[in-house]
Amino acid sequence: MSPSRARRRTTLPSALAVAALVVPLATACSGTDSSDTSGGGGQRLRVVMAFPPAQAMSPYGDDAVTLSRLAVIEGLTTLDKNGEAKPALATSWAREGDKAWTFALRDAEFQDGTKVDAPAVVRALSAAAKASPKPRVLSDTRITATVKDARTVRVTTAEPDPLLPQRLANPSLTILSAGAYRDGKVDPAGHATGPYTLTELNGAVSATLQRNGTYWGAKAKSPGVDVKFAADGTARANALRTKAVDVAEYVPISQASLLGEHFVHEFPSARTNGLSLNTRRGVFADPAMRAAAREAIDSKAIVKAVYEGRADTAQGLLGPGVPWAAAERVAPAGRTKAAAPTAVAKTEQIVLATYTNRPELPEVATVVQQQLEKRGFTVKQVVRDYAQLEADALGGKYDAFIQARNTLLDTADPVSYLESDFTCDGSFNISQLCDKRVDADVDKAAATVDTDARHKAEMTAEADVLGADALVPLVHERFVQGYDDSRVEGVSLDPMERTLITADTHVG
Repeated sequence: MSPSRARRRTTLPSALAVAALVVPLATACSGTDSSDTSGGGGQRLRVVMAFPPAQAMSPYGDDAVTLSRLAVIEGLTTLDKNGEAKPALATSWAREGDKAWTFALRDAEFQDGTKVDAPAVVRALSAAAKASPKPRVLSDTRITATVKDARTVRVTTAEPDPLLPQRLANPSLTILSAGAYRDGKVDPAGHATGPYTLTELNGAVSATLQRNGTYWGAKAKSPGVDVKFAADGTARANALRTKAVDVAEYVPISQASLLGEHFVHEFPSARTNGLSLNTRRGVFADPAMRAAAREAIDSKAIVKAVYEGRADTAQGLLGPGVPWAAAERVAPAGRTKAAAPTAVAKTEQIVLATYTNRPELPEVATVVQQQLEKRGFTVKQVVRDYAQLEADALGGKYDAFIQARNTLLDTADPVSYLESDFTCDGSFNISQLCDKRVDADVDKAAATVDTDARHKAEMTAEADVLGADALVPLVHERFVQGYDDSRVEGVSLDPMERTLITADTHVG
């Protein structure tokens, strides 16, 4: 999940927020799917998600991750726990030269009853390639899909792309039926292929899923899922505690010890929380000021004060969730000397922004503000729902921005993260960095077929970014998902954050 995964700060007191969450969920859980033809009963799942839809469930933004985590959408491929591409709607694939691949399609149908065939796949991939804004997974490549025959699709890339099978597993490259594309918009409701069908979306409040009775794989064990979106982490934890929900996404660290161990499922992640510094304008356009900010940050203090030990201290852009990174790490070289505290004290006030959707981030911002002020900076905080911040952050309005970024989200390889976040043409370049060395090393990694050689190039690029102080790593998160393991089974604990509810998830 990317840093733009965000949620709205609630203005209700905790008790009222929980009450608002509980009532509709308690009503919904008694329903059944009268349209389900797959057979089988079971209890509907009740799930509370952290991130309300920001684009009406369009697959071309971060809502695609929500759809993937709810088992609604699928791509040509999927990823195993090691990030390797495995069959999904494509049963096999082969490379044709440097820039082309062919994908043989599975015998499957969309949730609206139409067939998954080559023209449908070409339509879906072409729509993603032409989308504006462009999905992040395509920020470093151009794809062209064509029909080879009724059951085979050819995908070509502008440059050699050894990661194309992993790239096509990205939720933004989901395959939808023709009915999804209307009036310049994309609506996945009833037009996807996953184990669950999105049948109703109530704005940013709730959603209803029904079991897809014609799913090509194993049918979902639950007849449906009733979803609530709640930005307030305490409200999500309280809903789990009071049994108003069966699964709570992203339990706040502060609530983990209160819930009890059988509700708390902690696991390592590929997510790095970092302080992006605006390299193009304002105080941090000066490399010496960025270096001073970097020296001011104490990662260990953040882990202790905010995460109660449930996080790892900063090691680089890539943390323990990327297991090969430590052995390949290259020390940054040529860093600018940090400005003296007296020079820092003379600078203008800086604006430090973050979002409420991850409950720890506002607390992190407070600790970071204190650390920067100790160094001599004057700091103003802006803390809002991510949807209210994203455009300004991408536009370079803030001097500093704290974000939580999954470094493997786009292709299960950090090359896409490095490209989108730190190259001149990157689509998620909050630090506004434009450095020829970074671009060259990322380009080298993207074109490298050999995995070990690609990793070395990626770590060289990491050293370049860290050397420029475009981002100061703060902590490497561990994920906490909430569910009662004595009664709920089949919840996916996925470090890459693409899955949560699966066909196997059910109340026992």
